[in-house]
Amino acid sequence: GQPLAFWRDSECRFFLAIVLVFTLVVTWDIYGAVYDRIDHALRYAAFQVVSIVTTTGYATANYELWPGTSQIILLMCMFLGASAGSTGGAMKCLRVIVAFKYCYRELFMLVHPHGVSRLKLGGKTVSEDVARSVLGFLALYIGLFAVSTLLVSATGVDFITAIGAVATTIGNTGPGFGSVGPSENFAHIPYAAKWILIWCMLLGRLEIFTVIILFVPEFYRK
Repeated sequence: GQPLAFWRDSECRFFLAIVLVFTLVVTWDIYGAVYDRIDHALRYAAFQVVSIVTTTGYATANYELWPGTSQIILLMCMFLGASAGSTGGAMKCLRVIVAFKYCYRELFMLVHPHGVSRLKLGGKTVSEDVARSVLGFLALYIGLFAVSTLLVSATGVDFITAIGAVATTIGNTGPGFGSVGPSENFAHIPYAAKWILIWCMLLGRLEIFTVIILFVPEFYRK
């Protein structure tokens, strides 16, 4: 076979690079502040980053006690998610790569208005329809997160908990932040907020477009 064939895949390289960089940054952040031994800091950081970015949902440490930088990175992992085609949730790495490449191409066209630049991924050209679909999905994802966070906060849940609860339910990650962190659960969340989070889980698990299209009248006319 070709044991190194996976390395030619841009999504695989991106995913491994993200895991490596985030693990090293979190290790540096929690070493000394939380853990006195570097091997302990590396082990907990690596496990938590991999667990959250793959939306596995396991927790071996209470990262609520970690410095703010580490918590922000873990929140970013909740949004990033696993690879396309996997059973993981969240945005998926492939969509993020396409979005970055699309933004880079638009900046290139601003600097070189008469230039020609194609959006390519893995040596293949990405069509405009696919690029727009990806950007539309990411916009809906962020919009759903923002609206849901405001609605959950309106039920009396504190803002940090609302952010963590919505981020983890849309991404189907597991533990969140605040009072729904790795050492807590969702039992105390108000019923109204739970219904909102249930819909977030449904939208995140089935992919947003799949659920929203059921409420579009034209879908049934066709």
